Amino acid sequence: MPFAEIHVVDERTRFIEDVHCSLLSFSELCRRYGISRPTGYKWLRRWRTEGPPGLANRSSRPNSCPAATPDEVVEAILGVRRSYPDYGAKKIVWFLERHRPELAVPSRTTVHNILHRHGLVPRRRRRVRRWHPGRPDVLADAPNATWSADFKGEFPTRDGILCYPLTVQDMHSRFLLDCRGRSSVRTDGVIPAFTRLFRKFGLPERIRTDNGTPFASNALGRLSRLSVWFVQLGILPQFIEPASPQQNGRHENMHLVLKRRSRPPRSSMRTQQRAFNDFRAEFNYVRPHEALHGAVPADLYEPSPRPFPTTLEPITYPGHFETRLVSANGGIRWYADRVGVSQLLAGHDIGLEEVDLGLFDVYFGPIWLGRFIEHKRRIVDSTNPGRDRRGGPSKGRRTVKKVS
Repeated sequence: MPFAEIHVVDERTRFIEDVHCSLLSFSELCRRYGISRPTGYKWLRRWRTEGPPGLANRSSRPNSCPAATPDEVVEAILGVRRSYPDYGAKKIVWFLERHRPELAVPSRTTVHNILHRHGLVPRRRRRVRRWHPGRPDVLADAPNATWSADFKGEFPTRDGILCYPLTVQDMHSRFLLDCRGRSSVRTDGVIPAFTRLFRKFGLPERIRTDNGTPFASNALGRLSRLSVWFVQLGILPQFIEPASPQQNGRHENMHLVLKRRSRPPRSSMRTQQRAFNDFRAEFNYVRPHEALHGAVPADLYEPSPRPFPTTLEPITYPGHFETRLVSANGGIRWYADRVGVSQLLAGHDIGLEEVDLGLFDVYFGPIWLGRFIEHKRRIVDSTNPGRDRRGGPSKGRRTVKKVS
């Protein structure tokens, strides 16, 4: 049976009863109830003058506040905000000092508090910061060990259409696999571009990108629809740390050369793509690279022996894992309860490895999604304020598991 809840008023009532019936001294009673003697006398005095209602909590709000902002000033502040809804506290202070010099305008903090108290400050949605595994290892000891991919910003061609160059490079040989101008960064246009590359050059072991669209998202594991597809193909998505472009320095250096060669913009997307093709040919077959000791990338690069599969095989997990299918609503069933995971993984299996009593590490293929706390029926990562323990995979264990 559940434990009975102890209400503070009931506890005070029992204290008053013990004062009248117990043989213990007043000091001993106060010690047993965990209160001071002045507090005990206060409750006894209230009970004698007001009876049982005197034992209830009272507001601690003061009866008066001499330092409160005058009503006239409050109305002036609210009036400015209603007339100019985009004015913040600082602009309201400046406005009143200029147009209402007879008022004693309070500080910016006081003006903000007044706006907040009257519901005129929109509440900002707190952004969830997902766990990141840290600086990616430099694993580019052979061709196709690691590819890097990114979008080189956007710029308008002379006909007014925005061009988003998608660049993909082999990190070991610096071979520029593709430089393709796109009209947006939507996943629907990026997947066909990678499909063409995989059919032509084979599959790499991993692809390193930043944390932006369409490579990553704010879902568990920073997965996006594109990176989920990579995992299905047996490719490990590798994300650099936020605001750390130097961790993909080879790719960024190539972007500097591309930026110089793409000026000025061409007349249309078609002519701009021809310029990209010329740059790619010169970069791979003509331009000597200092990091390659004067060689060109084509001298070192060779296609991957891993072919692009015609069908996607389901992801399997070790035998000691609990496996759950993510339903169309983005959750899994855990006994009679639903546990939210991600809409991106709908229709896919995830694996849960028990690391402690009631604690499971959750994986999608090799990607650690978070830690499932069984009694809370929720998955948290290491930056979630509701976590019970430090997140991240357990120390000393392999975090990357083979994808079949």
